[in-house]
Amino acid sequence: MKTKLFCLIFSALTLYACAQSKSVTITGTVLEEGTQVPLAGVSIFVKNTKKGTVTDAKGHYSLQAKTDEKLTFSFVGYQSAERSIGKDSVIHISLKASHEMLQEAVVITGRAAPNAKMQTFSTQPLAAPMPGGLYDAQLNTEEYKSLNENIFHDAKKSPLTTFSIDVDRAAYSNVRRMLNLGQFPQRDMVRIEEMINYFDYDYPQPQGEHPVAIHTEVSDSPWNKGLKLVQIGLQAKTIPTNNLPASNLVFLVDVSGSMNWANKLPLVKEAFKLLVDQLRPHDRVAIVVYAGAAGTVLPSTPGNQTATIKDALDKLSAGGSTAGGEGIKLAYQIAQEHFIKGGNNRVILASDGDFNVGVSSEGELQQIVEEKRKSGIYLSVLGFGMGNYKDNKMETLADKGNGNYAYIDNLQEAQKVFVHEFGGTLFTVAKDVKLQLEFNPKFVKGYRLIGYENRMLKNEEFHDDKKDAGEMGSGHTVTALYELIPAGAESAYLPKTDDLKYQKTTESATGSSSDELLTVKLRYKQPDSELSRLFEVAVRDTSIPFNSTSDHFRFAAAVAEWGLLLRNSEFKGAAGYEQVIQLAQGALAKDPEGYRAEFVRLVKLAQSLGKQPKEAVSRKNE
Repeated sequence: MKTKLFCLIFSALTLYACAQSKSVTITGTVLEEGTQVPLAGVSIFVKNTKKGTVTDAKGHYSLQAKTDEKLTFSFVGYQSAERSIGKDSVIHISLKASHEMLQEAVVITGRAAPNAKMQTFSTQPLAAPMPGGLYDAQLNTEEYKSLNENIFHDAKKSPLTTFSIDVDRAAYSNVRRMLNLGQFPQRDMVRIEEMINYFDYDYPQPQGEHPVAIHTEVSDSPWNKGLKLVQIGLQAKTIPTNNLPASNLVFLVDVSGSMNWANKLPLVKEAFKLLVDQLRPHDRVAIVVYAGAAGTVLPSTPGNQTATIKDALDKLSAGGSTAGGEGIKLAYQIAQEHFIKGGNNRVILASDGDFNVGVSSEGELQQIVEEKRKSGIYLSVLGFGMGNYKDNKMETLADKGNGNYAYIDNLQEAQKVFVHEFGGTLFTVAKDVKLQLEFNPKFVKGYRLIGYENRMLKNEEFHDDKKDAGEMGSGHTVTALYELIPAGAESAYLPKTDDLKYQKTTESATGSSSDELLTVKLRYKQPDSELSRLFEVAVRDTSIPFNSTSDHFRFAAAVAEWGLLLRNSEFKGAAGYEQVIQLAQGALAKDPEGYRAEFVRLVKLAQSLGKQPKEAVSRKNE
């Protein structure tokens, strides 16, 4: 009898305990205390477990936990917080900014705090942690191309300027990665045009025969008093997803030993799964991997066989050296075997760029890609990881492969690239797009293109159809900013020189009487053509007050000003963090995914890092 009674009591207690600790889905939003700005990238863990997630661009999160467990919330530069779950299935929280904690993470340790791992977590551990679980600056072998900033040019002596457009966005997410780790980005990481073009400016759609429209705006420079700022905005035609041509894709995945970190191969798998979910029955996917050698792990498969494709991705594991050149050749071969005429034929490379076996130099890899692009197969590049990241190689491959380049620092960035910008990422509507501007010396004394240093062209290359340039995908926007010295104004940026004695020319009738400030010329090719088309737009001297400009103009100016600060540019003038924040907050406009709000948070983070005491900085560099 006692035994039965004991069993009944034990069973009742067990049932009660189970009822008290049932599994639930917890959702919520994490905001910055005071400003109520959503915080993206906040690490949320079930306490004393490896289960966790990160907030998206809107500060939202969702994860599975039990009612008797607790959640911890942590983010670089903010005080950590803890909440019991209990009966709550929705937990909203505000984190308080803490400059002291940020400086402790950066200055004392010389690296990010333990709770600042740059990883995207699932409800299962993604992979072994990074060595020591931390980013260590002393182990940093990352490589970036050196950038020499564009200077001011005399509009009388050099009235023409020519460059290739750039839709890459890698620099912005890479800078974000460094700031979230508590590290101030090095100068050459900061490619200002990529930071500006990370954001969508939603210019009006093309209405005429061309797949690209030009939009312009002129106002005052907010950081250089007396100078002007000109915005050149390009909008590519948006093709509805249902009307997009069929895709023939080859996922080229680096599975070398250097990819065995949580923010590398595991994140690659999850990113590609997001893309797989967007595919249709008439699309096709193959998977090629490379380490010491290259091989096919999934033959070309219809896009609606998602379970088969995802299963192949799940089985990938990392190990060995990196023979990137061989992988690229095999991927192009498979793409060629399944080539879809009139379709989107593309290799998508996912790697940290640390090629070290066989064809591995930047020049050799460039030659392979330049040869292969003649076949009509494009190459897009996705960068992952840190410490050994080779941005220089990744950027070159994308530029020469008629593709685009993104850096994936978390799953939310993968969602941006493969879900929100699906058409622009994969479907080209205009290739080899070049811009050439001619300035009217009547109104312009000097000019400078902000950014695009890696995309400058010789003026004669504007007419050369053999010269490679950038591609625009469905719905893509491209924004370029020029800073102008008005005629009659004096500026230290344009040193005075004597007038030429033998090269004097009379102003043309157009130059002397026209009210045109400049003319924008654009060349592009249809995706299946090798002959370019030309059209142009004249911009009149109709400057408006800065506060009357569009939200897009003011926000692009804020991003550019921030880039000047991060680079410590000689042209930054009176630029300042507070002004950047003010401009951006006044130009958030429609921000459905929270990208612009996240920008404000990153500016504040950079401002905090820039205020480290001198003695603390020296300790960091020891």
